[in-house]
Amino acid sequence: MVARLAISPVVPAITADFGVSKGAVGLALSGMWAAYALSQFPSGVLADRVGERRVVLAAVGVTAVASLLLTVSPNFPVFALTVVLLGSGAGLHYSVATSFIAKHFEQVGRAIGVHVAGGPVAGLLAPVAAAAVGARYGWRAAMLLGAAVAVPTFLLFRWQIGATRPSRPDVSMRSRFELEPLRELLSRPQIRYTTLMAVGGAFCWQATASFLPAFLIEHHGHSAARASALFSAYFVVHGATQPVLGGISDRLGRDATAATAFGAGVVGFGALVVGSGLVVLAAIPLVGVAMSWGAPVQSRFIDHLGEGERAAGFGLVRTVYMLLGATGSVVVGALADVSGWTAAFGLLVALLAAEFLLAVGPAVRSRYRRA
Repeated sequence: MVARLAISPVVPAITADFGVSKGAVGLALSGMWAAYALSQFPSGVLADRVGERRVVLAAVGVTAVASLLLTVSPNFPVFALTVVLLGSGAGLHYSVATSFIAKHFEQVGRAIGVHVAGGPVAGLLAPVAAAAVGARYGWRAAMLLGAAVAVPTFLLFRWQIGATRPSRPDVSMRSRFELEPLRELLSRPQIRYTTLMAVGGAFCWQATASFLPAFLIEHHGHSAARASALFSAYFVVHGATQPVLGGISDRLGRDATAATAFGAGVVGFGALVVGSGLVVLAAIPLVGVAMSWGAPVQSRFIDHLGEGERAAGFGLVRTVYMLLGATGSVVVGALADVSGWTAAFGLLVALLAAEFLLAVGPAVRSRYRRA
């Protein structure tokens, strides 16, 4: 995550160096995130064939190499292709690592929460570090931050984690990409239901990550410095509450915990839209809690996938919900241009209310059956 998030703060320097538009760099970054999403499912299939350890090492290794290549890109086309390579390599990691975690921890929700928390922590630290390094030494030096994290991680993981046994070493990889088995997995009622929850959550997360600072500046009149501070506070809460919600979901259930997160989002985003002053400050932690929906919802996927299909199955559903959720930036940005920020963030309130109802339904039915 550090390698990917280190690029955005130095975009002006990149455009100036290569003489290209921000739109061109934005297109390259879109290609990076698309490659990241599309790598999720193939990484799971590969892990079933060769074991999780090899795939995780490949992901971290490619991330390190791509970060180093970015520093020496001679022109923009090479830079853009390397950025896509970075997304593809990084995308090999998450689904496989989640499958690996599920095999080694009984409290899956808490373990996944700790794992997911790495993203918000990177979101808090990487942009600040990249901006500081870029301002002092140039954007190429800022790209080294990805390698500075990836290389020690590669060495530590290789040293501490022994070989992992593949779950399907004799199954042809080509057969794993046949459409009918994929359709069957996605059509299972619990998987379909959880995917629907995840799509809405990913849509809101992408929109929040893309536009929360701009919303605070243009809708509430905050300075750029104050908006950045509130954005950092959002990431702090987001990162800290991932393990907490994961642990709660282990004890109280995935659906009740997800409903709590989405409900916090309804209140938090609603306060951002209609509130002002201290109300906005109080709303930021609620938004951070809401965007920690990943811990209970991703654990819900693991609960309904067999041990032998978790790597590929979880990779498949992540590819689906991440690609669909990525439209959050486009839709909310366009709506803000056409109708203003109230309508744009009001859409997030409505969507999170629907997500709350999706999550609370199974929780209520489960309590009713127990009663």
